[in-house]
Amino acid sequence: MTVVNESSRRSPRRVAEPPRRRPRHLPVAVLRLILLVAVLAVWQLFLGRFVDPLYLPTPAAIWQSVAGSVQGGELWHNLSVTMVETFLGFAIGAVGALVAGLSLTRAPRVADVLDPFLVALNATPRVALAPLFVVWFGIGLLSKVILVITLVFFIVFYNTLQGLRSVNRDYIRVARVMGSSEAQIFRKVTLPGAMPLIILGIKLALPYALIGAVIGEFIASSSGLGYQIKLSSNTYDTAGTMAGILILMLVAVLLNVVLERIARRVLFWQPNDVKDNRQAKGI
Repeated sequence: MTVVNESSRRSPRRVAEPPRRRPRHLPVAVLRLILLVAVLAVWQLFLGRFVDPLYLPTPAAIWQSVAGSVQGGELWHNLSVTMVETFLGFAIGAVGALVAGLSLTRAPRVADVLDPFLVALNATPRVALAPLFVVWFGIGLLSKVILVITLVFFIVFYNTLQGLRSVNRDYIRVARVMGSSEAQIFRKVTLPGAMPLIILGIKLALPYALIGAVIGEFIASSSGLGYQIKLSSNTYDTAGTMAGILILMLVAVLLNVVLERIARRVLFWQPNDVKDNRQAKGI
């Protein structure tokens, strides 16, 4: 009779594997800087030799134009004018859109009645209305602010309306069963649930506000970044034109960074995986 050793019946012990080291990746900011430097280097070294500077100036020429505008003081004056137009129109349009979205959510029948009219107004090309705004409100600040309002309003409005309508009704029913008032439900359930889409609308609307102010300055203005770009273009100063466009791009990036930080503070209650997914989608 064969005797089986007790130790032979036991499965062999697995040797613990050392933890795998995750590959180290460069930070996103470093990758962005590398990409920017590479693009500027190719632009300066190669395109500057084979393309006429009249059509595409080099980064060095654009930088010289920016430096000259800064030293002369024109840049700060024009930038301040454009920023005032942008922020005034954005604030009025965004607040009006939030109020309209909240009001129509509570009055769905009124929303159904107004829906085709809002769609028609949203389909109207506001750029085509810009000359009319100049005729109606003059070439000053008011015409640019109203143009910005018309661009911002519908973006924030539809995102607010969709965000409020997409809140899970089960959460609202549970809150009512627990004895919460309508104000508490709105503050604790409805508004936080709609906030991601509202912030997305605000984030999408801000560049359009800047574009609206510049378009208004293109039509009729005596100051602003749009006026500076148009003046440079009319005198075939491509470096000055590109310098104005570069300033607009930098302003848009800085405003986006500020909005992203605000969004992180407002949406602090979201899990990290949801935040990562939201950032991947650009929210």
